Amino acid sequence: MSEDLSRFDTFPKLLAHHAAVRGARPAIRNKRRGIWQTHSWSDVAREVRRIACGLAALGFKRGDHLAVIGDNRPCLCAAVCAAQALGGIPVPLYQDSPSAELVYPIQNAEIAFAMVEDQEQVDKLIEILPQCPSLKRICYNESRGMRDYTDERLTNYETLTSLGDDYDRAHPEFYAAQVAKGVGADIAGIFSTSGTTGHPKGVVLTHMALIDRAHAVAQLEGLRETDQVLAYLSPAWIGQSVFSCAQPFVTGYCICCPESFETVTSDMCEIGPTYYFAPPRVLEALFRQVSIRMEGASALKRRLYRYFMRVAGRVGGEILDGKPIGGLDRLMYALGALVVYEPLRDGLGMGQVRVAYVAGEALSPDLFRFYRSIGINLKQLYGTTETSVFVCIQRNGQVKDDTVGPAVAGVQLNFTSRRELLVRSPGMFKEYYKNPQATAEAKDAEGWFHTGDAGFIDADGHLKILDRVQDIGRLNDGTLFAPKYLENKLKSYPYIKEVVALGQDRDMACAFINIDSEAVGVWAERRNLSYSGYANLASQDEVYDLIRECVEKVNSELAHEPELAHSQIHRFLILHKELDPDDGELTRTRKLRRRHVVEKYATLVDAIYSGKQTSHVTLEVRYEDGRTGSISADLKIRDAKTFPPVAARKSA
Repeated sequence: MSEDLSRFDTFPKLLAHHAAVRGARPAIRNKRRGIWQTHSWSDVAREVRRIACGLAALGFKRGDHLAVIGDNRPCLCAAVCAAQALGGIPVPLYQDSPSAELVYPIQNAEIAFAMVEDQEQVDKLIEILPQCPSLKRICYNESRGMRDYTDERLTNYETLTSLGDDYDRAHPEFYAAQVAKGVGADIAGIFSTSGTTGHPKGVVLTHMALIDRAHAVAQLEGLRETDQVLAYLSPAWIGQSVFSCAQPFVTGYCICCPESFETVTSDMCEIGPTYYFAPPRVLEALFRQVSIRMEGASALKRRLYRYFMRVAGRVGGEILDGKPIGGLDRLMYALGALVVYEPLRDGLGMGQVRVAYVAGEALSPDLFRFYRSIGINLKQLYGTTETSVFVCIQRNGQVKDDTVGPAVAGVQLNFTSRRELLVRSPGMFKEYYKNPQATAEAKDAEGWFHTGDAGFIDADGHLKILDRVQDIGRLNDGTLFAPKYLENKLKSYPYIKEVVALGQDRDMACAFINIDSEAVGVWAERRNLSYSGYANLASQDEVYDLIRECVEKVNSELAHEPELAHSQIHRFLILHKELDPDDGELTRTRKLRRRHVVEKYATLVDAIYSGKQTSHVTLEVRYEDGRTGSISADLKIRDAKTFPPVAARKSA
């Protein structure tokens, strides 16, 4: 990046700059009915102006809030910038939230306007209108299924933009004047925290906080206008907003919106993104897909894959980091690239990726090494919603599988006596919306943000995150208990989708496990094991034996880690249902709500620690259509082999 963008302190001003400087270049691509459609920077600037004038015609004014709900779509991206152009505040909300979860943020921000994608989102808002009297206008993009809707508060996209055209003709100076009024200290948006410990909080971020951090990392990574990003995660997640709004507005690169979540992998293969990011759950799912495909491959292909993956595991990361490698190893890796690595990268849609980040939570070191070993420049990124994402990033050639790298330029790090990480950054949030108490607890008088994460700086100046401060504890014998570390170790196996590690103030560590039904299903079918759904598959003895092998492999690895050797998993059970955001067990970003799960499954916790071999459980569940029901099951509890610490064996 060589452009001086310092005079453009808001996103609408940056948009006007790109329309003037690179107006014909692609800004957004979206796939509709199997065809990619391209929108240039000039197209986007024109559409933002139309939406902004349309909103103004409907009464939207400076300081108003606009709820934005839906998948990544050009019109919704434009609506965010249109609200900002008018001095309004976009509030992205998760499109997979049931209607009940939308009530609080709409009430809290007194949202009067909403821009949504389709009938599904309209139905949710109509359902909660009696609880949200502030909501006066709902604009929707997709008209399919909306023919018989007569509520006067509904406005379709064509009507909105037509109103905008009329308003613009009547007030030709209005839009430019509104954009000029904006300053960097204005609020750019309110974003929800993950809500792992309770109600999500609204994080207020300014234009300059987001622009400054986007610019710092664009310079660090050498991002340019020719880069492409696939925008496939929820726009309500701050990570997606930064990568698909803040950074493209700073660099001028193009974002690509897939047709649906189900087509993401094939759409990636068509687009060939050069800049990629994902939370661990996405990379874990992709790895499971690779494992499933190899499970069904011919014997020859499986042998080739296993051989060359051993080569990759030995030298792939070193080659990616530019370190010296022996001639024979380099030759074998080059052969493996032709046979395995390049086809694998292409199949994952990552054949053109220059820079890739894993963000949101820690990724298992084993999976991290897998992606780097096949030539994908995957790096760990650490950040929070409150810091505009970018706190620490691994540098090229200095990548470790157990750290998140050094601080990004401008960021300061510190620690409390409990090892809690403190951060000061130009990207710091302004406040939690209408929550001064939480703001004061999170951000002290000296401007340090208390992250709630425990960690330390290693000898190379890299930050290492251990776990959440509140989750790190001790077993009764004083052994360090880091549940997230144990969970990630287990999730590196393709048959395990989710884990809840138990052990705080207990005599031993245990675990609840969700199997990956697709991976285990393929494994079962190859062994002629019949089953009739997730619960039946999860209850089979053969599946318990499979998961036991994974647990015991993790235990054998933990035996080599002095601080954690005594926190091996002694007992485990396989849950009869998948943990689900709709049941409050995961957040909308699929983070584990550990405390809630432990309380909800208290009967199972008691059973696993009392030595029982089975336990009966009855739970209330919420279905996709909002109905509730209950499911019951008798769950098996199994013991796993543990291993003496390696250091103890050597000294004996």
